[in-house]
Amino acid sequence: MFDLFKQLLDPSDSDVDFEELVNDGATIIDVRTPGEYRSGHLKNSINIPLQQLASRLDEINDSKPIVLCCASGSRSGSAKRILKSNGFTEVYNGGGWARLKEKVYA
Repeated sequence: MFDLFKQLLDPSDSDVDFEELVNDGATIIDVRTPGEYRSGHLKNSINIPLQQLASRLDEINDSKPIVLCCASGSRSGSAKRILKSNGFTEVYNGGGWARLKEKVYA
């Protein structure tokens, strides 16, 4: 099970200092559904559900890093691929929002 979770996160993001990224002004995008987002989310994050991401790219500021999160890391991994394929360069899969919260706001 742990190996499956590790595969969901982009291996290149495993050594990222998410706290530093956020402290330096990174945008946190939560790609869960609005209902999931309302049940709990990271402070200062914005909610753009994965299924809407491709049609809402113009809402995303690409001049600073983007940290993506969801429930487990799977949807945020898909979101990273969407953003990268649309020219966004500094994009990170933060994995599950609760775990990311521990890393960023510990």
